[in-house]
Amino acid sequence: MNFLRSLADRDRVFDFLVPAASPVDVRHGPILYLEDVTVSFDGFKAINDLNLTIDDGELRCIIGPNGAGKTTMMDIITGKTRPDAGKVWFGSRHDLLTMNEPEIASLGIGRKFQKPTVFEALTVFENLELAMAADKRILPTLTARMTPAIRDRIEEVLETIGLAELRLRPAGILSHGQKQWLEIGMLLMQRPRLLLVDEPVAGMTEQEMERTAELLTGLAGKQSVVVVEHDMGFVRSIARKVTVLHQGSVLAEGSMDQVSNDPKVVEVYLGADAEEEVA
Repeated sequence: MNFLRSLADRDRVFDFLVPAASPVDVRHGPILYLEDVTVSFDGFKAINDLNLTIDDGELRCIIGPNGAGKTTMMDIITGKTRPDAGKVWFGSRHDLLTMNEPEIASLGIGRKFQKPTVFEALTVFENLELAMAADKRILPTLTARMTPAIRDRIEEVLETIGLAELRLRPAGILSHGQKQWLEIGMLLMQRPRLLLVDEPVAGMTEQEMERTAELLTGLAGKQSVVVVEHDMGFVRSIARKVTVLHQGSVLAEGSMDQVSNDPKVVEVYLGADAEEEVA
């Protein structure tokens, strides 16, 4: 219980300036690693002997054709899906396969789905306030008070996501891109160590895509960020390291130039202007 209470201390836990305060030990390896992970659905191997490591503070892009296992991989990391075999560790002490979804989220793993989910009747500021890592039971939520620390944190996140001037605007009238940034901000309120971001630029304008690229690259180093995306132009604009999934396992890994020139990757994308898609 003492450990769980410490996770709710938002002014201390997951602060990169004080690494010793974090419950995630990365002194002996990456922040996340999957080893020999396999999961089948009705005999179909959605994930097949998958091995993947993500370093602390890294920005990693995951690409691959439909059915490659990208969504299932994120489901496994967040506890939504249990693999048939393999290991999944967060830091060197936390076996994610022994934990449920709320426990995994409380460790500092945040997931953003493709479609933004915000409280449209509330203002941008109120959405961030509601997302603050704290006791989410009804009575504590209704009686919670705005402290200077919470207000400072909200202001910090508003600046990070570029919505400071829209803090009093109802979330429902934001543009699609602004709603995406707000949802990322809601995750940031919980001071995550790892962000899983699913197709963040789907439906965005060119200008919104540029701003999203700035946001995600700016988060790297403060958080580990894993981006699953189909838009190869966007991936190229942010990618530092790219992992290509195919049939549930890693097909190739490296810089965008390396994977886009890999014959195996080109072959996987054949049939739909393959070379152009990964270029």
